[in-house]
Amino acid sequence: MVVCVPVMSDGQIDPRWGRAARVAIVDVEDGAVAGWWEFDVAWDDLHDVGTEGVHHARVASFLREQGVQVVAAHHIGPGMVTMLGRMGLTVRLGASGDARQAALAAAASVIREDQPPTK
Repeated sequence: MVVCVPVMSDGQIDPRWGRAARVAIVDVEDGAVAGWWEFDVAWDDLHDVGTEGVHHARVASFLREQGVQVVAAHHIGPGMVTMLGRMGLTVRLGASGDARQAALAAAASVIREDQPPTK
């Protein structure tokens, strides 16, 4: 499962999704981090360059290129949440602390949803 998280230089969740300077793409397999790649996306600088739609398209394009399935963030504005949902992505809000742990928790929550109910 491929998860995207906004990350700060100290490895913590950046509370700003749409204005994050850097994000990590995390490949989660069997409950563990199988791959971790960080990208300087400069969404903080680019956020106000053009319209909101232009910025959303920039984010959407990056997420598609990376094959992201889940976004874990502290907060995302309602317009961006709507866009991510239309893309078919799962969004997990309220993430904080260690970005690796947040990515693992988001992936685990999706897997739990996919499990059939126990009797």
